[in-house]
Parts: sequence; structure tokens; C-alpha cells
Amino acid sequence: MVDLEQLVTEQAARAAESPHGRSAHLVLHDGVLRQTVIALTAGTSLDEHNAPAAASLQVLRGRVSLTIAGRHEELSAGQLQPVPQERHGLLAHVDSVVLLTAVTT
Repeated sequence: MVDLEQLVTEQAARAAESPHGRSAHLVLHDGVLRQTVIALTAGTSLDEHNAPAAASLQVLRGRVSLTIAGRHEELSAGQLQPVPQERHGLLAHVDSVVLLTAVTT
């Protein structure tokens, strides 16, 4: 069993200590299913990248924007958003931690 609250706190601390302002931890890797906790400090972003076969993003702490083709979908703690099947990025407006659930092929 994984204690998400503890993992959120740990990854947020690691992101704060990182010169890149981010930290990630693979929580679950079961066949094609992967869940990763990603922490970003305020103003930090993940550049646009290709989408996996299927994915969702749940904000565990903070406020982020999912950037898709020039659009920004703002999400706050507690919100869950499907990740679109197109190039996308992520921007943290404040110190934030998200749970990325992805199905890879």
C-alpha cells in the first residue's frame, strides 16, 4: 500500500531542493499501467510532449495548467482531468503535486 500524503510531502520537498524545481516518483508499474507522482515548484513547467495511449492527471496539491495547443486548462487540488491525445505540457502556478496515471503501449 502507498501512503499518497507521505509521498506528496516527500516529492514536494525534493522538488524544492532540486535546481530544476521538480521531482517524480513511479508509484505503480503494472504491465501497461503506470502511476507517477510529479512535484513541481511554482513557475516550473514540463515542456510539451506526446501523449500516452490513455492518461489522466489528478492534482493532489496546488494549482496547475495543462497546456494543449496554446490552450490552458487550469486545475486545482482535488480535480481530475483526462489528458488529451495530443501534445501537451504542464505548468505549476504554485508549488504543486500531481498524480499521472497512464496506459502505455
